[in-house]
Amino acid sequence: MHNVLREKMKEAVGSVLPIALIVAAICFTIAPVPTDLMLSFVIGTVLLIAGLGLFSYGSEVSVTRMGAHIGARLTRTRKILAILLLTFLLGILVTVAEPDLSVLAVNVPHISTPVLICTVSVGVGFFLALSMARIMFGIRLQWLLLFFYGLLFLLAAYADPDYLSVAFDSGGVTTGPMTAPFIISLGVGVAAIRSDSRAEEDSFGLVALCSIGPILSVLLLGFFYEADGGTIAASVISAYAHTADIGHAYLLAFPRYMGEVAVALLPVAAFFAVFQLLVLRLQKLPFQRILLGLIYTYAGLVLFLTGVNVGFSSLGLYLGESLANGWTRALILPVVALMGWFIVAAEPAVHVLNAQVEEISAGAVSKQSMHIALSVAIAFAMVLAMVRILFSIPILWFVLPGYGAALILSFFVPRMFTAIAFDAGGVASGPMSAAFMLPFAMGVCRACGGNLLTDAFGIVALVALMPLITVQIMGAVSVWKTGAEVKETLVPADYADEDIIELW
Repeated sequence: MHNVLREKMKEAVGSVLPIALIVAAICFTIAPVPTDLMLSFVIGTVLLIAGLGLFSYGSEVSVTRMGAHIGARLTRTRKILAILLLTFLLGILVTVAEPDLSVLAVNVPHISTPVLICTVSVGVGFFLALSMARIMFGIRLQWLLLFFYGLLFLLAAYADPDYLSVAFDSGGVTTGPMTAPFIISLGVGVAAIRSDSRAEEDSFGLVALCSIGPILSVLLLGFFYEADGGTIAASVISAYAHTADIGHAYLLAFPRYMGEVAVALLPVAAFFAVFQLLVLRLQKLPFQRILLGLIYTYAGLVLFLTGVNVGFSSLGLYLGESLANGWTRALILPVVALMGWFIVAAEPAVHVLNAQVEEISAGAVSKQSMHIALSVAIAFAMVLAMVRILFSIPILWFVLPGYGAALILSFFVPRMFTAIAFDAGGVASGPMSAAFMLPFAMGVCRACGGNLLTDAFGIVALVALMPLITVQIMGAVSVWKTGAEVKETLVPADYADEDIIELW
């Protein structure tokens, strides 16, 4: 156990340190920042590394195993209505508790925070149930994506512009460090009881569909919800008179995030405990390991969120404003591309997805190739987000052709790559995007005199969009290089009648 934890800590250092050094280099050279913000950033970096290491270890031994056990056992009941109702409830529980969603919700000034969280949670719950039905009945993912994205863009054409960017960002932040590992492993658990050759392929795609639910639900909300007034929390730069103020800020933040993460984990943990007592009945040792893993997950998320929100948010806002003023504006695009390349490695759920992709694909898609594809995607997404802010380009001009290209690609690459790509889009847009790059975008937008709601919001949406394209291109290249052997592995034949589970 200690060796595994040590490895996770080393991975965390390798993930967080590059982006921290890049930000520090920018602050020490072309964009000076106040000393108090820099010191707070250094403390936040240490907490980020410790939190990511503990979370990665805890998630591996608890959240992913819980999802797999629940998914497999639920499907064995062969009661369709019970499966759909329970997954709908699970979707709501894990989403209400998603820390990323809370970060976004407090920054949306015109929608009440509880209203936005509940709206998004119901959307995820509905689509998680739909995803379970897709796996059980072997429905092809591409057709569902085509239908629902078509419906989504039809609604977007008539939606209030103030809701568009927020809606697409909601789809990105929903699948964060708490939700994504659970949803992915739930799909693996459900697919594990099928014996046909496409079971592993169908285990992916849950995050893809669950990311659509929040966008649709927020767009629908905009048609009848009366907007509230409010402020954008991330648009306020914290200032500290001395080092004691910095310590006080962190000490105040710890109890808040301890409460938030407890709310995040307790409903799912309680559900699993009841499920274990009534249905699952795991042996004592595996059950104890899952409980211990939950403690590590809890501690890791508390440290991670405290570091990223206290140490990174204010610095991101200030840095964005500084770079957008004067001659340094010309450097914004290469700077954000560089940050985007490295920032994806600091997203907790990305490590979970990459490991599961390598395992489920039997090495056909390695962790390294996934990492490179995601790094390219996020670097390009950051550049597009800055271009959109600098020139006030509507979000639909990017997401409409982007999703169109992704859906077209889905018919020319192995189906597993399509499902992995859409899942990757969900997990890449995590806490670092919501708590650092969104304030950075707000700083740039404010310096350029843009509209925060329509221009700054939307950066998370673009982060969620670009992996859909790059990962599928990676799949096409893999097939071209390795030939028919990979095609046969990743695109098995259609189901025979006896391969489909009879649930009646």
